[in-house]
Amino acid sequence: MPRVKRGVTSKARHKKILKLAEGFYGRKKNLWTKAKQQVEKGWVQAYKGRKYKKRDYRTLWIARINAACRENGISYSRFIDGLKKSDIMLDRKQLSELAIADPAAFTKLAKIALEAVAAAKDKAAAK
Repeated sequence: MPRVKRGVTSKARHKKILKLAEGFYGRKKNLWTKAKQQVEKGWVQAYKGRKYKKRDYRTLWIARINAACRENGISYSRFIDGLKKSDIMLDRKQLSELAIADPAAFTKLAKIALEAVAAAKDKAAAK
């Protein structure tokens, strides 16, 4: 069986990781072991960040919708409940954009939601 020399492949693998570690501080950019650990940690953080981004945007949209709702005299939870009872299927991203770009349309939605909540309350009181 012929002798296998693996210096070329390991050198290429090391270069690839060290290239990713450019810009890191101290030994983390020069030493293979430290660079490998730091790059892998960076990948883990990037994965988490992609999940957190979705969470953060939803929080932002809810805050914007809540602010617009308060201007129209309704709470966020009642607004969302009223939209569901009115069978209006808009997600929070669309509602947020609507609140910013077209406040008049958002005001109409708020009135519809308020009426739906009031109608449900009347229906419950009648029972």
